[in-house]
Amino acid sequence: MAQQDDRAATTAVEARGERELIVMRIFAAPPALVFRAWSEADLFRRWWMPQSVVGVELVGCAMDVRTGGTYRLEFAVGGGEAVAFHGRYLEVVPGAKIVWTNDEGEDGAVTTVTFADHGGGTLLTFHELYPTQEARDEALQGGAAALPEQLDQLGDVLASRGG
Repeated sequence: MAQQDDRAATTAVEARGERELIVMRIFAAPPALVFRAWSEADLFRRWWMPQSVVGVELVGCAMDVRTGGTYRLEFAVGGGEAVAFHGRYLEVVPGAKIVWTNDEGEDGAVTTVTFADHGGGTLLTFHELYPTQEARDEALQGGAAALPEQLDQLGDVLASRGG
């Protein structure tokens, strides 16, 4: 089977129900490698910050990706003070699943990312459950709107085989 060119891949984004956001994408890389890109800070920081966002830089990335572990992402905005996002890993199944909280405010979501084998590639499913429909709708206009670009960047990292 020919490998898919990730640059030509499409990202499906769907609001489901009142509080859910589902994003799906197929990558031409095995689940173990895609999982590494989500769980190893040196790989994660290569793709997470959308390149189109000018004036914002990912300056800190601490990730203890294990059930019960924590993460903290710090962004410098316009050269000013850092803004931090943080949470806890509720469930980690190496190569298959990561579930985490977004603890920076009461509107934070619980995020689940799964990595399923798809003919030698990976079907990535990103699922967020928000506390309210308003929080989900706000995310769709904000950070979640960048997910297709972020996943394009992830595809580029994976094409270089994560190295």
